[in-house]
Amino acid sequence: MHANEDSPRWHSLPASDTLTRLEAPREGLTPDEVDARRAQYGANRLPPAQRQPGWLRLLLQFHNVLIYVLLAAGVITALLGHWLDSGVIFGVVVINAVIGFIQEGRAEEALDAIRDMLSPHAIVTRAGERHEIPAEDLVPGDIVHLASGDRVPADLRLISVKNLQVMEAALTGESLAVDKQVDPVETDAALGDRACMAWSGTLVTHGQGAGVAVSTGTATELGRISTLLATVEKLTTPLLKLMARFGQWLAGVILLLSALIFGFGVWVRGYPASDMFLAAVGLAVAAIPEGLPAIMTITLAIGVTRMAHRHAIIRRLPAVETLGAVSVICSDKTGTLTRNEMTVQTVIGADGVFAVSGSGYAPEGGFSSEGERADPETYPLLREVARAAFLCNDAELRETAEGWQLTGDPTEGALLTLALKTGLDPRQTREALPRSDVIPFESEHRFMATLNHDHDGRGFIYLKGAPERVLALCETQRSADGEAPLDSGFLHARMEEAAAQGMRLLALAVRHETTTTLNFSDIEDGGFTLLAVLGLADPPREEAIKAVATCRAAGIQVKMITGDHAATAQAIGKQLGLGEAGRAVTGADIETLDDAQLRELVAKTDIFARASPEHKLRLVEALQSLGHVTAMTGDGVNDAPALRRADVGVAMGQKGTEAAKEAAEMVLADDNFASIAHAVEEGRTVYGNLKKAIVFILPTNAAQAGMVLIAILLGITLPITPVQILWVNMVSAVTLALALAFEHPEPEAMRQPPRNPNEPLLTRFMLWRIVFVTVFLVAGSLGLFLWELERGVPLDVARTAAINALVMGEIFYLFNCRRLTAPVVGWSGLVGNRAVLIAIGLLVVLQGLFTYLPMLQALFATAPLDLAAWGRILVFGVIVYSVVEIEKTVIRHNHTPSRKSP
Repeated sequence: MHANEDSPRWHSLPASDTLTRLEAPREGLTPDEVDARRAQYGANRLPPAQRQPGWLRLLLQFHNVLIYVLLAAGVITALLGHWLDSGVIFGVVVINAVIGFIQEGRAEEALDAIRDMLSPHAIVTRAGERHEIPAEDLVPGDIVHLASGDRVPADLRLISVKNLQVMEAALTGESLAVDKQVDPVETDAALGDRACMAWSGTLVTHGQGAGVAVSTGTATELGRISTLLATVEKLTTPLLKLMARFGQWLAGVILLLSALIFGFGVWVRGYPASDMFLAAVGLAVAAIPEGLPAIMTITLAIGVTRMAHRHAIIRRLPAVETLGAVSVICSDKTGTLTRNEMTVQTVIGADGVFAVSGSGYAPEGGFSSEGERADPETYPLLREVARAAFLCNDAELRETAEGWQLTGDPTEGALLTLALKTGLDPRQTREALPRSDVIPFESEHRFMATLNHDHDGRGFIYLKGAPERVLALCETQRSADGEAPLDSGFLHARMEEAAAQGMRLLALAVRHETTTTLNFSDIEDGGFTLLAVLGLADPPREEAIKAVATCRAAGIQVKMITGDHAATAQAIGKQLGLGEAGRAVTGADIETLDDAQLRELVAKTDIFARASPEHKLRLVEALQSLGHVTAMTGDGVNDAPALRRADVGVAMGQKGTEAAKEAAEMVLADDNFASIAHAVEEGRTVYGNLKKAIVFILPTNAAQAGMVLIAILLGITLPITPVQILWVNMVSAVTLALALAFEHPEPEAMRQPPRNPNEPLLTRFMLWRIVFVTVFLVAGSLGLFLWELERGVPLDVARTAAINALVMGEIFYLFNCRRLTAPVVGWSGLVGNRAVLIAIGLLVVLQGLFTYLPMLQALFATAPLDLAAWGRILVFGVIVYSVVEIEKTVIRHNHTPSRKSP
């Protein structure tokens, strides 16, 4: 916890004042003081989350109206004595629950992942002696020592530093390790600008330091995010909301219709109540789409498999469909839209500016000047810059099966990549100019220097560092004609242009030397020749640029929300095609806005910089309040609360923190923003296939219910019995409808705006199609039933003909449903989906057994049909297919779909 309840802003206080306020002597706290403070502030750990027990989470999987409908169908079939059918239905329910339990049960693990980021040990000074203690034993006021490789164990106000650099990307989004200092900063400085603080859970990459613990446990910045994450309300998905409304509506209609039919038969027709009860049960069984929840689950699961093949791992099943409704993607910058790999993009030399292509550590790319390709072989300056960048360097870059891996500082890795792009041979260069001495980089003098000698004894001092420091030591600059006087005006103008594009600048220089050792005085003597000033950035992934364009073409807004500097964010946004509307908005700007003002701002702004976890969360909530379905991408701990709040949280699999992965619904295995566009396309396909399945299943159920209803109203024998209805529902409807889950994306899937999440599951068009097809199925099946009875055949034969006519109508209608409005004709239309052909083949076999196998004849009261009956059934199927295709043509010619995103 904080050292006191009304904690000051430690970053704005001098180190001495901080020690005084905390009553923390530099020689450390005494054991008695430690015990007293531990009793007051508690252990330095994050409390475990309140968890739902496993049995409750499993039971909640059944808390769904359609599952209730399915359970009701199972109970009804059990009451009818058909235990096999009941077993099938209950099996579907259990499988659905188990899948949901596995996919959704681990959301709270995000808190565990954040807790695991805490340092397990800490080096402290207590009572004048250094000790290594468990990190959870730290208390406010402890003097903590840091060294390269340490994870910071608590929030510290630094009191001494020696070249201390800390990687804070997971907390702030900053691409590079941050140089730390002792001097205080402004009171209103953003989290990433508080250079005199070291934050709990961040990693020391270089140097040493010491600080006094000012916050521990839940009071640290890391703990604050953990608390924020625990309080974030998780939204339900559009599909679950639609299915819940649809299930309630369907259940109500079925119960009302069954009750009306029961009353009509008993009080109007005078039928016995027991007979009418069975008839009403038959109507309910006919109308309940037993297979729909299973179809929904299986369709989503197929979507999960497809997305996995495209590097998107789904952790929660309904998120598959939600992706299809996404209208805004809020993306973190570092590691998401960019690789989190520094790259040299510009070489500023005396003869001009060279642009460097390629991104990341892979040495792929080249050089150009004024739009023309520049071959390093014809530009000696580029080769000399490469040699200096390679030799004045302590990093290592190697190619592995996973790609190019860096060991060392990211900036030095970028210099190695630059050198390799010129064609430099690393081994030959090291052998030709071995290193004799080195002055490592230190923040005080802001440069690194190496002394290298060739085999003739000639020495070269290679210098790299901050441009203003290096330029002050240079007298000349290298040009195509040799050495020339330093042109500071030209260089500064080009440097300002690069800085305005969000680049970090680094200068390289060289000097001939005869000495065999290297001292600071050798460098301070000056006399260097400037080779070049390099502009470095963490550039956007090339595939991310294309993916952003694809998303925008699909009507999806892309907004970048980062903790990095505004200039850097705006430069990256420009390269991505974002931010046309104006400047980047900072976290400080957001602080001044109320919720209404923020909603107005977020609607017209694409780039947000220096954003804290609370800012990211507020931005997501503001977008949701405007009716948007939001996806939030990120890889850091600071992204976790917004990932959890978003409709779809998307974490990076390779470089993402475990906290981000556990808070997200989807993890990108390749850390590629482009995979999101593929996932959105699959999400739209899943929803489209679900609509196709519903449009296919409901006419079957409605036709069966219609036949029962008409028979009761007309007082004729039921053309189909309850057990035969279950056969059609659980065998034909599920078998055929499942084939639609394997349909490929529609050609226009990513050229349409996102669907409105408030759009009902059954649109007016879908209702029309369901009624239209139902009328034909009822007319054909009931008509054939009456035809067969008129011919004098037994009741079992007439019912068998009616059932097979209904199934044949479904088979041909299945081809229609492959495209809701587009024509399904020709060879590709009929055989384009192998799953459809397999399902039809399987169903034909099952219907053959249903009609001719004695055991099934006895179970379902069926009878064999003659060839003439099969001919009439086949003709009916062709009529259904033809009429629906004609209806599609009429709709296409008279109606242009108009959809608006929210």
